[in-house]
Amino acid sequence: MNEITNGLQALVARDFQFTHPRDANGSLVAVIGIRVHRGVFDILQLFGENDADAARIPGDEPDVLFPSKVLWRTHGKAAEVIGELLTLSDPLPETGVDTAGCWVPTQAGRSTWLAVSA
Repeated sequence: MNEITNGLQALVARDFQFTHPRDANGSLVAVIGIRVHRGVFDILQLFGENDADAARIPGDEPDVLFPSKVLWRTHGKAAEVIGELLTLSDPLPETGVDTAGCWVPTQAGRSTWLAVSA
């Protein structure tokens, strides 16, 4: 578990922002982290110690959790997925478009990523 915790701390140090969606009963459903940089979104979704997904998607993607275009993706054990995400090289500036945004609460225990439009 320390490997996962250390990895999450390293992602926070790299400007990942996290949200913790919950179901109707208030139980934690996942831990979701996102970083916007150099025109792309890097996304981490942790569903359990042995179930995680990470992806890099273009900055103009309208639905970051269910993207139609993916530049890179991995799935597996949380520690391994976090490790792959931490070793992923920065994209070239022309890979994506300039974008920014933030997590916005949509209802109790839930939030969505809202991209800033110019």
